[in-house]
Amino acid sequence: MVEPVIVPREAHVISRSLIDPDALKVLYRLRDFNYTAYLVGGGVRDLLLGRTPKDFDVGTDAHPYQIKKLFRNCWIIGRRFRLAHVRFGLKTIEVATFRRNLPNDEPVEEVVGPGGGVSNENTFGTPEEDAFRRDFTINALFYDIATFSVIDYVGGLDDLQRGIIRCIGDPYERFQEDPVRMLRAVAFAARLGFTLDPPIVEAMADQRQLMGQASPARLIEEYYKILRSGSAAATFRLMAQHGLLDAVTPELQRRAAHQPLWTSLEALDQYRKRYVDLPPQLTNPVLLGSLLLPLGLMPKAAPAVPDHDVDSAVETNTGAGSSTDDGADDAPRTPSRGRPWVQGRRERRPKPPVLKFGTLPVARRDSERLRQLLSMQGRLRDLEASPRARRTLMSRGPFEDALTWLTVHGASPEVIEHWKGFIEAVRADAPDAAQASHGEGEGAAQPGEPRRRRRRRGGRRRGGAGRRPEPS
Repeated sequence: MVEPVIVPREAHVISRSLIDPDALKVLYRLRDFNYTAYLVGGGVRDLLLGRTPKDFDVGTDAHPYQIKKLFRNCWIIGRRFRLAHVRFGLKTIEVATFRRNLPNDEPVEEVVGPGGGVSNENTFGTPEEDAFRRDFTINALFYDIATFSVIDYVGGLDDLQRGIIRCIGDPYERFQEDPVRMLRAVAFAARLGFTLDPPIVEAMADQRQLMGQASPARLIEEYYKILRSGSAAATFRLMAQHGLLDAVTPELQRRAAHQPLWTSLEALDQYRKRYVDLPPQLTNPVLLGSLLLPLGLMPKAAPAVPDHDVDSAVETNTGAGSSTDDGADDAPRTPSRGRPWVQGRRERRPKPPVLKFGTLPVARRDSERLRQLLSMQGRLRDLEASPRARRTLMSRGPFEDALTWLTVHGASPEVIEHWKGFIEAVRADAPDAAQASHGEGEGAAQPGEPRRRRRRRGGRRRGGAGRRPEPS
């Protein structure tokens, strides 16, 4: 049993006005039903540092299905450990029951869900056990909504003041449990401007190859988080310095001295720092291109006419209704657009190959969108294009991503200003055009609303004999 350090309200800088109102609703409701409710994790850390938290997570002693009874807008997720997500519109407040790490030979607690199913993966515990289960001391601080105090079981407050990233427990054991913690340690150090504890540096030097055993899907999401953080250049430099890139993306490790890579990442960081909140235009294809293009890696498009290993010849039709004198009636018909047919069946265009970035699988939709937005850059820079051509370009799906790419990496502020003015003019004209085409009044379609087809009065209904007579 460890005696925690409790900092009263007057001795710390956290105020309820700095906490998300929806997170406060969750905290207060749990407290009103006599449950312990703490603000936990990175939200407490960022508030103590005077930063704006990215999200607010809640820890409680209520079990997941007890939480669900308190909130109608709650969903239970997770397989290994149940988590409660309380949703407020597009926002989600994650509520987790306090848990603990168990020895391998100790039985875990069984929890029966509302459907009668039994989960054996829920190792619930106390706030102290939950604090020692976390990865780094600066992430194991609690804010108690009942007393407005900060609770520290692991020395995280001292590490915040000294600017040190320190593991809870032995770094060798913690990195063996989860190699991604090495990446997270470097990301926190770069983003907060902290230094790594010497035991962490030694453990990373000996166990950096364990990064290759982590889940590729999880690693690619961590890469995207780093690229969105506003400190991507500093984080990837530090990862390259400690050799963490070699087991996952060796091409990135080899090009660590390549200046165009850091120029691209610094441009991305500058764009990100213009916004207090995450800019919605900073999508995965834009992030992906910021890494791939300086490395000379480009997604390839699918070929227009694919090659096929078939014995029969490929027959194509040269025109609709064409015929020959010898056996024209017996020949199989082919489409008039010249699409290839093999053995009487139309061939399908193959999907573009899955792009591999080291050991990381990149989603096909992201690599294809990246290829499309890059192909649009020349047309975006053409300021002599007609208004009709520019409106057509705006209607294309990758337009927003292409404009964002031009903003981040194009170094053409005059082109960006031109497009901003054109977009504003188009949006200003849209309501007038909608009223002119559909007419004003109660039945007129609003901008962005599909035009409804009106049924002619007195006409015959489909499948019926006519209008139904009105009751007398």
